[in-house]
Amino acid sequence: MDPQTAEFYRTRSREWAAALPHELRPELDAFLDGLAPSARILEMGCGDGRDAQRMIARGFEVDTSDGVLEMARLASERLGRAVPVMLYEELDADRLYDAAWCHASLLHVPLADLPGILARIHRALKPGALFFANYKGGDGSPHHANGRDDFGRFYSYLSLPDLESAYGQAAVWAGLEIATTQGGSFGGTPTLWHAVTARKQS
Repeated sequence: MDPQTAEFYRTRSREWAAALPHELRPELDAFLDGLAPSARILEMGCGDGRDAQRMIARGFEVDTSDGVLEMARLASERLGRAVPVMLYEELDADRLYDAAWCHASLLHVPLADLPGILARIHRALKPGALFFANYKGGDGSPHHANGRDDFGRFYSYLSLPDLESAYGQAAVWAGLEIATTQGGSFGGTPTLWHAVTARKQS
């Protein structure tokens, strides 16, 4: 992980979590509605664990982790169980999961590294498994060109063609849908979001 980004989440984890909206993203329940009961879900970059809490409450089995110790501790407090620290590069599962959920986490991966990470997640999924991830959009402007937000965090700020290319390089998907919406970010910054839903080919 980018050191400056990791430092932000190490030192401001509770402030970041407190600033999150109380409502869960509507994509989460829609995603869960597409899964079989008791499906096993991989969640990487879990933050404070609120999404995992919802998954568990709905009866799903969740393997959740975060790349920063302080964030994993927040999730552990919420879930009442140990949440491991794991980087994307450490994922080594093979056809283990029925689904993968990466909300606002893969957006910290540089574009050059993203296909390799996506390939690892693809390998971890069973045939036909569902995969969700969302990313901050970019338009090539100077603000996005340096890859840093106002708090020093690195983002890939991907354009739609770059995002589609990264998924295409990583693996073969049975379906790939991208929904683009206007939203926000920590600090109230208006943000373009690309939400990707894909399914591993059966």
